[in-house]
Amino acid sequence: MGADDWFEDRTLARIDEIVEGAVDEGQAPGVVAAVARGDGVHVVTKGVMAIGGPPMRRDTLFRISSNTKPITAVAVLSLVETGLLELDGPVDDLLPELTDRRVLRRPDGPLQETVPALRSITVRDLLTFTWGFGMQGAMFMAPEPWPIVGAAADRQLSTFGPPQPATMPDPDTWMARLGELPLLAQPGERWLYQSGSQVLGVLAARAAGAPFEDVLRERVFGPLDMNDTGFHATDASRLSTAYERRDGVLAVSDPPDGQWSRPPPFPDGSGGLVSSIDDLVAFGRMMMRGGTPVLGSTTVAEMTRDQLTAAQRGNVWPGFSFLDDRGWGYGVSILDDGRYTWDGGFGTAWSNTPSEDLTVVVLTQRAVDETGMPAVCDEVLSAARAS
Repeated sequence: MGADDWFEDRTLARIDEIVEGAVDEGQAPGVVAAVARGDGVHVVTKGVMAIGGPPMRRDTLFRISSNTKPITAVAVLSLVETGLLELDGPVDDLLPELTDRRVLRRPDGPLQETVPALRSITVRDLLTFTWGFGMQGAMFMAPEPWPIVGAAADRQLSTFGPPQPATMPDPDTWMARLGELPLLAQPGERWLYQSGSQVLGVLAARAAGAPFEDVLRERVFGPLDMNDTGFHATDASRLSTAYERRDGVLAVSDPPDGQWSRPPPFPDGSGGLVSSIDDLVAFGRMMMRGGTPVLGSTTVAEMTRDQLTAAQRGNVWPGFSFLDDRGWGYGVSILDDGRYTWDGGFGTAWSNTPSEDLTVVVLTQRAVDETGMPAVCDEVLSAARAS
């Protein structure tokens, strides 16, 4: 059944116009977008893979950065369903580096000023980003770098910023270095972004007794025929050039033969994957089907509801205003209308709207900047929802 059976022609035409306009306006050199409902999928490609380069294609690969997070959560939840992990069990046995944690007295304070953690970290803590470590907005607005930020950078953890696959150490070394640092908050106390998904990748690998990329391939990519998704582009000629805006001009941040052209030492479950439009649509439709053939419907329902308590929401430190109007599930943000979604900092967006059986994916490689995500991401979603 084709997309035309599910979307009016004028809706599809409007989506095509939005994508073409985004390229013409210079939002990004190229865009690939898809809207899907039922068995129907409509894909539009506009622009080029690199300034002065070949045309954007349906099978172009993109660094999906934080769109990696929901995929990592699905893999971990699959391990929970098969009994290899316990959702509310402590992670101490598999991650001994995280036992007997110390917690900073204040997040911007000296690393030596700590108190004991009140309890162990659980799998649920990691999935909900409430395990006590991660990014908060204030650390980037401080006049002087916080000691914890400098210590993480010295250890090449790449946990307080964009993914840096070429510079990170192997998973065991990464965990050992992370274990040298105190937490920023007590386990279960506050929502802190990013780091939980990185730890989940290591946890999944140890629980399954296989590299994390193999876990993803067996439990997610294989069953969904997501053959284009992985931690590097096996064919770099298909990888779109990544850009960021510098002084008002698009500048290359990662070329096709750059950091994502070879296997990384650390398969980053927070932001390390590359993927294609059809693979991400397949992932979204799997979630919309209630998880078949990857997860059970009860697990998907839990993943896609707000898991934050009132106390945790009240404890969110300044700088992450998107939590003002939404909650957080397992690796996804949850809106009041039931939509669940997440974006990637390199300019990629995915969302599911269950009430409309709608999956929307928009892929660019223009990084988020002071203006936010490329406007085309929201505009395609709005046009699809208006159908």
